[in-house]
Amino acid sequence: MRTCRVASQVTGWLSGLACLLPLLLCPSPLHGQVAITPRHGVAPPLDFKLPTATLRIDSNLVLVPVSVCDPMNRPVTGLEKEHFKVFEDKVEQTVTHFSMEDEPLSVGLVFDTSGSMGTKLRRSRLAAAEFFKSANPEDDFFLVEFSEQPKLVVPLTQDSQEIQNHLAFAPSKGRTALLDAILLAMHEMKKSTKNRKALLIISDGGDNCSRYSETEVRDLVRESDVLVYALGIYEPYSARGRSPEELAGPDLLAEMAEQTGGRHFAVDDINELPDIAAKIGIELRNSYVLGYTPQNAAHDGRYHRVQVKLIPPHGLPALKAFWRLGYYAPAQ
Repeated sequence: MRTCRVASQVTGWLSGLACLLPLLLCPSPLHGQVAITPRHGVAPPLDFKLPTATLRIDSNLVLVPVSVCDPMNRPVTGLEKEHFKVFEDKVEQTVTHFSMEDEPLSVGLVFDTSGSMGTKLRRSRLAAAEFFKSANPEDDFFLVEFSEQPKLVVPLTQDSQEIQNHLAFAPSKGRTALLDAILLAMHEMKKSTKNRKALLIISDGGDNCSRYSETEVRDLVRESDVLVYALGIYEPYSARGRSPEELAGPDLLAEMAEQTGGRHFAVDDINELPDIAAKIGIELRNSYVLGYTPQNAAHDGRYHRVQVKLIPPHGLPALKAFWRLGYYAPAQ
């Protein structure tokens, strides 16, 4: 939905296959052509301190992963460097590195097992299964389940089937500690050695019993280089009897996702959940990477806003780009 990170070198990203758009997904793609990818069918209390999350600051090269989708939310591949412009703090930057990226991912599944999820658990499990179908052999995963407390059920592993096996027996009970679960997932993600990291949150509402505040968790997510994708299974509940945290749940998830370059999907029809999860898996593996050296190279520790503008080839439908909205420069 756009992460900025600073790295010492840009290496080895493979370009995605592209199909000739006017021929609508021609089976013999040629370089430089644009394609639209079709859709595929009680734990112990938190005992760690809030981690200090920073981007890697090894050089002045800023890397901006960007996802591009068409009006039907299908990933668009085959665009070239000239189809993008990058601005930092409203100043246009010179894009010096460009590639399509399909490097290994580290994905944390943050899965809601609170009492209100009872009738939604089956479809939520199917959604996780569909997401894992797009996994690469080098990817790694972990599972955080949460109700009244978050639990790291499966630490980092390359065996996604282990996660699905645990999900098959996850009971539904208790209240919702969503914020604590996100923080626990971010803590586990720090153990990953992958350059690309993402959280997939599957939940049906806002937080109502976390120890950590929205501000603490939101700031931590903003400072990290982890994409956040959220599948929100909301129902048209009356506001009466619901806490302010529960009412704010959808907006909280949407804001976190937008800041990181991921996306928030409000699922109206539970039957669509697996299809949307599969779409997220494909999108994560079909992103562009734009690299630039900031014109303002000051190590001031400030938050720098990033904007990406698309200049699509003539004849394409309206396209939408997603990227992390900014990054913190090194303080020294």
